Parts: sequence; C-alpha cells; structure tokens
Amino acid sequence: MMALARPRAASGKAISVLAALAVAAAVRAAANGHSALTGFATGGAFGILLVAVAVFAGWRPARPRPSSLLIGLLGGGVIVATAQLAHPVVGAVVGMRPEPFAVWVFVTALVVMGEEAVLRGALFRATEVAAGPIAAVAVTSIAFALIHVPLYGWQVVPLDLGVGIWLGGLRLATGGIAAPVVAHLVADLSTWWL
Repeated sequence: MMALARPRAASGKAISVLAALAVAAAVRAAANGHSALTGFATGGAFGILLVAVAVFAGWRPARPRPSSLLIGLLGGGVIVATAQLAHPVVGAVVGMRPEPFAVWVFVTALVVMGEEAVLRGALFRATEVAAGPIAAVAVTSIAFALIHVPLYGWQVVPLDLGVGIWLGGLRLATGGIAAPVVAHLVADLSTWWL
C-alpha cells in the first residue's frame, strides 16, 4: 500500500507545481510591460516566486559539485552553438538587450534559478517518483517551452522544447540542478551578445 501512495502523492505534487508555475507565468506575462524597468521588476518577482514554489514543494538547495558546474558550462556552450547554427538571428528575434547590463544579469540569474528550481528541481523530482525519469524530462521540457510562449510567442517552442530536453538530460546525468542552472544561465546571457 505504501508503494502505491508515494507515486500518487508525487503526482499530486507535480500537478500542484505545474499549476503554480502556470499562474506565475501568466501573471508575469500580464504585468511585464514594455520597459526595461517593468521587465526587471516582473522578472525578479517571477524568479523569487518560483524559488518559493520550489521550496514549498520540497526542493532544497545543495552545494554544487565542481564537475556539475563544468558540465553546465559545456552544456550551455552546446545550447548556444546549436541555437546559432539552427537560427543565427535568435538574439534579434527574442530582442534582449535591456540596460543596465549588471541589473539584467542579476535578474536573468534570478529567473534562471527560479525556473530550474521549479522545473528541474521540484517538478522533475515529483514527476520522476510518480512516472519515471523519461516522464520527468518530458513534463519539465514541455512546461519549460510553454512558460516562454506569453513573452516570446509560439515560434520559440521548438527551440525551448529542445533546450528543455537538453537541460533535463543534464539533470539526469548529474543528479542535481547545478548543471542545468549553469547551462541555462550561459544560454540566456549569450543573448546579450548574439
């Protein structure tokens, strides 16, 4: 009976995390506005809210292993190279270059941490317990792609779905979120220059 209760509880947790993520993404999109200031404010609030959701769902930060950080750097390089080969103008399509740079880096890092804590942290673990690692990669990748639609449109779904699968693979390979966080941050920060 215990073995059956654990996957059922994990399924409920996964659904709750998905619902909270959907609400947070919708609120962010509605409040985002068109200026850098509103973008910074809503991005920062979004990142903080996602970290809170992840912690509430049971995720706890852990000290990253140096190997996970290195794998994340390499994984981020693969994302950037792949995106540039597939769509050399992705940076222009997404339209990132808000000023000032230091604030943008801080907010970007906060959003990345929040997204990864929720997706490859809390949601991944709950889905993995409920349905296995392949389902965890699939669910988190689809959620990753869909939360970006309100800000960037449907044209980013194929790229974000692929990136989500890659980040899920990094999560599986390293057993934690450090590698996906670093890879995601490298990819997002590269939009400043590309």
